[in-house]
Amino acid sequence: MITTDKITSKKAIELEDKHGAHNYHPLPVVLERGEGVHVWDVEGKRYYDFLSAYSAVNQGHCHPKIVNALVEQAKTLNLTSRAFHNNVLGVFEKYITEYFGYDKVLPMNTGAEAVETAIKLCRKWAYKKKGIPENQAKIVVCENNFHGRTTTIVSFSNDPDGYGDYGPYTPGFIRIPYNDTDALAEALKDPHVAGFLFEPIQGEAGVFVPDEGYLKKCYELCKENNVLYIADEVQTGIARTGKMLACDHENVRPDVVILGKAISGGVYPVSAVLADDDVMLVIKPGQHGSTFGGNPVGAQVAMAALEVIKEEKLAERSIELGEILRRELRAIKSDMITLVRGKGLLNAIVIKPKNGKEAWDVCVKMAENGLLAKPTHGDIIRFAPPLVITEEQLMECVDIIRKSVLSFE
Repeated sequence: MITTDKITSKKAIELEDKHGAHNYHPLPVVLERGEGVHVWDVEGKRYYDFLSAYSAVNQGHCHPKIVNALVEQAKTLNLTSRAFHNNVLGVFEKYITEYFGYDKVLPMNTGAEAVETAIKLCRKWAYKKKGIPENQAKIVVCENNFHGRTTTIVSFSNDPDGYGDYGPYTPGFIRIPYNDTDALAEALKDPHVAGFLFEPIQGEAGVFVPDEGYLKKCYELCKENNVLYIADEVQTGIARTGKMLACDHENVRPDVVILGKAISGGVYPVSAVLADDDVMLVIKPGQHGSTFGGNPVGAQVAMAALEVIKEEKLAERSIELGEILRRELRAIKSDMITLVRGKGLLNAIVIKPKNGKEAWDVCVKMAENGLLAKPTHGDIIRFAPPLVITEEQLMECVDIIRKSVLSFE
């Protein structure tokens, strides 16, 4: 067995730099252990995790119930592919469809795979049910979206880092401004539009929260035009915003829900697409699939992860602590913080450079002080701790954030 014992942060970073692709620019911290809201680096320093693996670790690091589900199933049966049935998949499918209130689920592994599944499902529905001529279906998406990194998904990105030099691009998408119902109404005049794919809150864009009523109005427009309302809840779902799904805040029920990340508590790659029979059953045997999708380990892990959310009332905790966090962040007396926004425990601050110091420098200083977060789009820092955080721990984190920001005054 290859050991990682005694490796230093410096050596670990050097190895990644020499042998790994340079497609990420991490903070210079090398982590080796996690528990609950904390992670430790290889030198033993403890940090609060305020990113939660982009909201994959909502239930906290190494939650014992979820880890136990992984270990016990891994000792029995790992993978059969979908060429055969297994004794766990059907139980999981019943559990998750009843949990969220849909007829069917199509399990996959990663968020991007789930988004691709939803796109294929929408297009197939367009031709089989809506009667759109073959190869003419269109899907409306929003500017500044982030739905993944496959070739098709980056084809409708407007982030140059996301799509640059990856063409030719997949056609069939109409991009409109986010939080603009008039723009959606105009786009839906095209009879070839089959779906509207959106994030209830745009996470990668910097936790951009739309106006109250936006989700409901978009839903109504989709219903009026026989267009599928497709919610990408990979980052916003599983209690992160204070409800099980972010769409629940406006009491709208998407035609298609895309889930990933925290559906497995960060323990194992699991994603899922939920829809009712009228939509889901347009895909027939052999028309879509995944070798690992629906494997017994992933199914057991996901059920345990979803049980933890309800048993520990993490949605309720998220809504309560999120209000406290935003209040405390707004009370920090620094002109570096120009805006605080969010919902539940998905939040962000916008940083104005000062004395040559930017959001990256603030994150480095917070790491020095024991809290990990990461900038997005240069001037925005997301704050998304595991939902198991206590109010006392949250206030310790506010003190670290305040101390770090004020150090640049």
